[in-house]
Amino acid sequence: MYLLYVIKPIFESVKVTPDTQFAIAESEQVLATGVDELKEVAYTITAQGMINFYQLVDGGRYQAGDKILSQQLVADGEKLTQVVDVGQEQKLLLDSGGHIQLVVPSFSASFDTGERLIKPSVHYPLGRAYLPIDESNMPLSKLGFAMDDEKAIFVGFSHDQRLIKTTLFAEDDFSYDSAYQVQYQVVDYAVNAVDDILLTPDLAMAFIRHSDQVAVFSLDEDAELKATIIPQLEQNSSSQSRLTSMALLSGGSSLLLGDDRGNVSQWFEVATDKGRAFKEIRRFKASDHEPVVAIYTEQYRKSFYTQTPSGEIGLFYTTSAADLWRGTLHQGKAQAFAIAPRSDALILYSEKKLATFTVDNEHPEVTWQALWQEVWYEGYPEPDFIWQSTSGTDDFEAKFSLVPISFGTIKAAMYAMMFAVPIALTAAIYTAYFMTPGLRRKVKPTIELMEALPTVILGFLAGLWLAPIIEVYLPAIVLLLVFIPLSVFTTALAWHKLPRNYKARIPETWAPIILIPAIAIAAYAAFTLSPVLELHLFAGDVRQFITNDLGIDFDQRNALVVGIAMGFAVIPTIFSMAEDAIFSVPKHLTSGSLALGATQWQTLVKVVLLTASPGIFSAVMMGLGRAVGETMIVLMATGNTPILDWSIFQGMRTLAANIAVEMPESEVGSSHYRILFLAAFVLFVFTFVFNTLAEFVRQRLREKYSSL
Repeated sequence: MYLLYVIKPIFESVKVTPDTQFAIAESEQVLATGVDELKEVAYTITAQGMINFYQLVDGGRYQAGDKILSQQLVADGEKLTQVVDVGQEQKLLLDSGGHIQLVVPSFSASFDTGERLIKPSVHYPLGRAYLPIDESNMPLSKLGFAMDDEKAIFVGFSHDQRLIKTTLFAEDDFSYDSAYQVQYQVVDYAVNAVDDILLTPDLAMAFIRHSDQVAVFSLDEDAELKATIIPQLEQNSSSQSRLTSMALLSGGSSLLLGDDRGNVSQWFEVATDKGRAFKEIRRFKASDHEPVVAIYTEQYRKSFYTQTPSGEIGLFYTTSAADLWRGTLHQGKAQAFAIAPRSDALILYSEKKLATFTVDNEHPEVTWQALWQEVWYEGYPEPDFIWQSTSGTDDFEAKFSLVPISFGTIKAAMYAMMFAVPIALTAAIYTAYFMTPGLRRKVKPTIELMEALPTVILGFLAGLWLAPIIEVYLPAIVLLLVFIPLSVFTTALAWHKLPRNYKARIPETWAPIILIPAIAIAAYAAFTLSPVLELHLFAGDVRQFITNDLGIDFDQRNALVVGIAMGFAVIPTIFSMAEDAIFSVPKHLTSGSLALGATQWQTLVKVVLLTASPGIFSAVMMGLGRAVGETMIVLMATGNTPILDWSIFQGMRTLAANIAVEMPESEVGSSHYRILFLAAFVLFVFTFVFNTLAEFVRQRLREKYSSL
């Protein structure tokens, strides 16, 4: 119940609820709006060039709706024609005189009066002077911008139909000093108008939309500024849709294109036979009857909002292809719309009213499709199952497919059971049925004592001792599978041919001990012949042969190591329960079978094993449950790589190991944290299903053979 309690929030529906609303006396058109992280102060930027800050909550000297600061952003007599939102709360201002400034509305906390107050201000990252964009001082109709600490790039379209690229190179660092050098460039792009200009945050590419045509320019200083045209969207019908809006998804790797049929398509570069090219990955239906007139993307996540002329708002998440929410927050298209920095609120200005809405959307990336189906992530050549929860960059998108780690759990358990079940069951049969009572009293407690060995020790030995040995002596491992059975049969044959008077001199309890030197000699021979075999059959390097000639990847810590190490951990469990089940078969059944003329082997197969089959099956299933839930061995003896590969030479990552590795580093309450609890629940379901199946089969076997 606690697991379900923690998991439940990631599958809850998105909620958008009204928060505050008040009328403001803006005499001019509002071009942009925004809000601080704590949703206490909002601002508007008007066409007159004024930025006005408003209090959103009651407290201190201000009440909700009070204007707490106004500041002029443009020179007297000028008006703003465009406000470009370039991320990180940066606003690029373009006025009627062709002047350009970069401003950032800032907020700081003050405790001057004994209580916390949010003080708004305006910051100019590139200085208060107008920025030189065009050598000809021609006014611009459209403008795009992006910057980092070392340079800032402007791409604009002038009134005389020139596409201009201007680069500002920081003399030191823009984060400390606004001094710069300017480089101008005119781009060869013959169009009479431009609808949108977008630049990626890494300053790598510029996207320019002209009607239904989208051109891509590389902004690399050494590359020629030449347009690559993205093909129009393919429609099933004969008529083509018309593009109406364009936006860049968080991180700048994906392009969103809205059309007049209410569709939004996502495009990003993928590797093809002819190099990297933009391809349509998925499509969203934002409206059934109206065009998408605006697309607003979140700053840190792959979510975006759409808006139609009637005011219909849609919220979508790209990677999970999720349609999260639809609704109408106002009548008609909002004059200004913005997403809060933490993506937990919306603010819009419409009909001289400023309104905020609380958005409850903590886990948009989590859907059943994203967890259990192939997902096409940015930069990947095709859809795939991927688990990669963390990275070293803020632009990283977490990938939460449970398929690789669930597969790894099954793979590790399968190889462990392939190693453990034959050894444990045959040992149990011999110990319970053939071994003398005196020797059994020594062997059975010794094997059961192995179960008390900490699995962390087995994992340590497997990772640091066994894995290197297997890598160096891989042919010896194969030879052991042949030499050990041969040594056993050879020893048994020699014992059978031995004269009876010699057999009588050897105590019966010593018979199994005779096998020890034979097996030791077989193991020694396998490891001695391993280099010779490797030299003559594999050109001296079997690992290179497997990797290069067979095309199979080889990891030092692989499924073979895990199978052997985990098999040793599982053997005592299966042996103990199976041995007890076989030994508990009533003696009168075996005596009656022997009295009727059956041999010991016939009695074993036809009577003992059938009678003990419920207990034997339970032992195997208990061992499987132990293997599925094992943590430390797979954690230390595998590469912990979440891949889908049955190869015995490849590693894996299991559910239990994944939880142990990542839970200490996960943020409490985050999607990562709750999905780890979901992984624990999946592991619980695995073991519950196995145990339930085992009990069902055991009861059926018990009913079937109870009459023996």
